[in-house]
Amino acid sequence: MHRFHIPPGSANGAEVLLSPEESHHALRVLRLGVGDAVTLLDGAGVEAHGSVLAADKRAVRVGVRERIVHPPLPCAVTLLQALPKGRLMDTIVEKATELGAARIVPLLTEHTISRPDEDHAASKLEKWRTTALEAVKQCGNPWLPRIEPPVTFAEQLRRNERFDLALVASLHPGARPLRLVFEEFHARKKRRPATLAVWVGPEGDFTPEEIAALVENGVQPITLGRLVLRCDTAAVALLARVLGEVEALEGK
Repeated sequence: MHRFHIPPGSANGAEVLLSPEESHHALRVLRLGVGDAVTLLDGAGVEAHGSVLAADKRAVRVGVRERIVHPPLPCAVTLLQALPKGRLMDTIVEKATELGAARIVPLLTEHTISRPDEDHAASKLEKWRTTALEAVKQCGNPWLPRIEPPVTFAEQLRRNERFDLALVASLHPGARPLRLVFEEFHARKKRRPATLAVWVGPEGDFTPEEIAALVENGVQPITLGRLVLRCDTAAVALLARVLGEVEALEGK
């Protein structure tokens, strides 16, 4: 079934008017007509099913027959991703959205090569948010992640955010297995984490000083194995494993 994004709260009534962009996609790309079934996602947990009631050259009107309100995410995962070179961040945003990340924060670290100026950063942010929007429509995720403007490593630490668990992918000999960290958390708290931060470094990884600063702020180094992964591979692998561990604790 074809999926379209709508603003939060739009599916509360019996009908929804798609935005000009979504209407164009429905009419000119998908060639939908009256009676065709569609799914609407508002990015805030609401999924609506219906069909096209009317369509002209500029707008599509959808009749809502069913509205599903999904529960909040069992664990809100924040991906703190050092900006990689080129367009790799686009891929990371897409895959993180598909996997169910709640928030993505691009980081400027000591080894970050890509450092966009203010205008370029604004256009990149818009591109990442569009990428996330397309990803939720593709995979059916009812929750659209919040994607923030890039911040420096030091600025993010100064925010002094608190999470149930905070992890950093690391090749340091002292890095621990992910499952062990989750098992210890569950043994202490008797529940799964409700908030979780995942730090992933750039090409060349975080510096030893940055790792030390993370550890000092309660972030635990964890291992993804003995192989050196590209930063985009590491982000996807770590998110997938983290969310798998969260699901494994359901009902325990």
